[in-house]
Formats: sequence, structure tokens, C-alpha cells
Amino acid sequence: MRFELVSPERRLASVDDARAVRIPGADGDLTAMADHAPAVTSLRPGILVVETALGEESYAITGGFAEIGADVTVLAERAIATSEMTQEVFDDWVAEAHLAHEEARGRTGEEADGALDSAAKLLSDMVAIGGHIGLDPKQPNL
Repeated sequence: MRFELVSPERRLASVDDARAVRIPGADGDLTAMADHAPAVTSLRPGILVVETALGEESYAITGGFAEIGADVTVLAERAIATSEMTQEVFDDWVAEAHLAHEEARGRTGEEADGALDSAAKLLSDMVAIGGHIGLDPKQPNL
């Protein structure tokens, strides 16, 4: 099956012989394989893994959409190969998540609860990405 991973900055992957793609879906993780039922899903921050005959490649993503059919296309808000992820880049991603959380805390009204929950989930997902690939989230108290 063909797999494409694209972010606004660049195309990160184009694989003609993917065996499976593990996707961090917003409603739960899923694995797309050949003959998967067509689907479109939004993504949460997490690690996307592409399996081929030669091994696995993994990418840290911050959100976006995946279209699953005969091929799998992922349009990521931000993505980077986990092998290229540095502590500095990860720290920037976590800082942005913290800022979103602080901004959500300042809101009032009915939308405030949903925004705060979403921001807390974003921060938690970002910290989990770092833990998964061995980077320090530097977050003693979320």
C-alpha cells in the first residue's frame, strides 16, 4: 500500500510498499493495512509508525488528518522524523502546549471548560511523545 506523510513545510515520507501504518487518531490509535475500510480521521499529537519490509520509520506529529483507502495519506499540522527530533525542538513543542493551556485557563463561560480540557489533553499528549522517544519533558508538575 502507498503511504504519504505531508506537513505544511514539506513531504516527509512517500512509501510505495507500506505494510501497515499505526496512526494516533483523535478517537484512539488505529492501524491501517491493505484493504482497510475507507476512513478519514483527525489526529492527536503522537507517534505515527510506518512498517515496511525493511523495518519501521516513526514520526512525531502534532495533529492533522489521515485519509485511509487503497492508500494512506496523512496531512500533519507538524511532523518530524523521531530520529531528527531534538530536545530543543521538543521543548518548543511543549512550551507551545503550555501556552495554549495557560490561555485556556484565562477563558470564562461554557467554552472555557472544553478549551481547558483540550489544552490539558494537548499538553499531556506532547509530554507522552517525549517519553516515548526518550526526551525529557521537564514537567515535574503538569
